[in-house]
Amino acid sequence: MLDVAVQHQLGDFNLSVDLKAETGITALFGRSGCGKTTLVNILAGLETPQCGHVRIDDTVLFDSSKHINLPPEKRRIGYVFQDSRLFPHMTVEKNLSYGLARVPAALRQHNLSDIIDLLSVSHLLGRRPTTLSGGEKQRVAIGRALLSNPNLLLMDEPLASLDAPHKAEILPFIERLRDEVGIPIVYVSHALDEVIRLADTIAIMSDGKIATSGNVEEVMSRLDLRPLTGRYEAGAVIMTSVARHDEQNDLSELSCPAGIFTVPRVDHRVGANVRLRVKARDISVATEKPAATSILNVFQGEIREIERDGIPSQADILVDIGVPIIARITRRSIKDLGLVPGKVVYVMVKAASINRQNTGQITRSRGQ
Repeated sequence: MLDVAVQHQLGDFNLSVDLKAETGITALFGRSGCGKTTLVNILAGLETPQCGHVRIDDTVLFDSSKHINLPPEKRRIGYVFQDSRLFPHMTVEKNLSYGLARVPAALRQHNLSDIIDLLSVSHLLGRRPTTLSGGEKQRVAIGRALLSNPNLLLMDEPLASLDAPHKAEILPFIERLRDEVGIPIVYVSHALDEVIRLADTIAIMSDGKIATSGNVEEVMSRLDLRPLTGRYEAGAVIMTSVARHDEQNDLSELSCPAGIFTVPRVDHRVGANVRLRVKARDISVATEKPAATSILNVFQGEIREIERDGIPSQADILVDIGVPIIARITRRSIKDLGLVPGKVVYVMVKAASINRQNTGQITRSRGQ
C-alpha cells in the first residue's frame, strides 16, 4: 500500500495531494501542468515537499514531522520515464542486470530469467539500445526497473514517445505487469485510452489537487467530470466477460448486467474479463424500440441524469441499462423526444463503432 499526503509550493503552483494506492495500476490523469510529474518526482525522492508524508506499507520514505527523507537510492522505487534512458554502451542483457547487481540476494523478488520471459526480450539480449525499436526500448527499461526489486513502480508517460503501432505492441506487456508483479504501480498519462485500458484506479488531477479518485468504471460514468476528462473522450467503461466468438462473422459477444454487447472480434479467450469502452458520441437514443435496424446493440434503460452545462447544441445523457452508459445527442433531440430523468428509452450502439484495440483484459479481481 502506498500512502502519500503532501503539500508542496513551487512558485505560484501549490501541490496538495492525499492519495492511497494498492497493488495494481493507479493512474494519475490530467492536463499538462496539473502536477502529475511533480507528484511522482516527490515519490521518487527527486523533489522534497514542504510537509506531509510518503509511506509504502510500514516503510517511511518521507515524513516532515519526523525529519525523515530517504534519498532516491534508498527508496526501492523503480522509475520508467518517457524516454527509455538505457545505457547506450551496454547490451540489453547488461542493462537488465544493472539494477539486479545492486540488490542484496536476500531482497531479490525477481530474477533475470523471469523478467526476460515476462517482457519477451530473450531475442534482444545481445543487442544495444540504438538497434531497438521504441517499444523494445521501453520493455527493456521496464525490465531494468523491475530488476531493481522495487516496492513501487513509477511510470511517467511511458508511451508518450511511441507511435500507434509501438503503443499497441507494449500495452499487453504493461497489462501483464499489472497482473503478475504484485506491487503498486503509479502510471502517469494524459491519454485516456491508455488509462481506461490499463488502470485499476484512476486519480484525476487538476490545479495541483486530486479532483476525484476511484475505480475506472465509476469515475468515467460521472457527467460532472467532463471538464477534466474531456468532452471528446466522454463515454462509458463497462466490465464484461467474453461469452462467445462468432468466427463466421469475425465478431465477439461480451456479457454484462445489461445483456450482450456484440463487438468486432476481441483477442481474448471465452470467459475472460474484458473492460469495454463505449464512447458517448457513438450512441443514439430512441423512445420506442427500433425495428429492422442494422444496429446490433440495442438496450432498454432509464435516464438518470442529463448534463446541464456544456456546449449549447449538445448534451450528455446518463442512462441506466443495467450498467451506466452515456449518450451524446443534440439538445434539440432532447426537447423533441421529451427526454427527462426517469424516462424509459432505448440506447443503440453500432458494433462497428467499438475499437477492439481499446478493450483490455482484466485478470485481477477487485481488491487483490
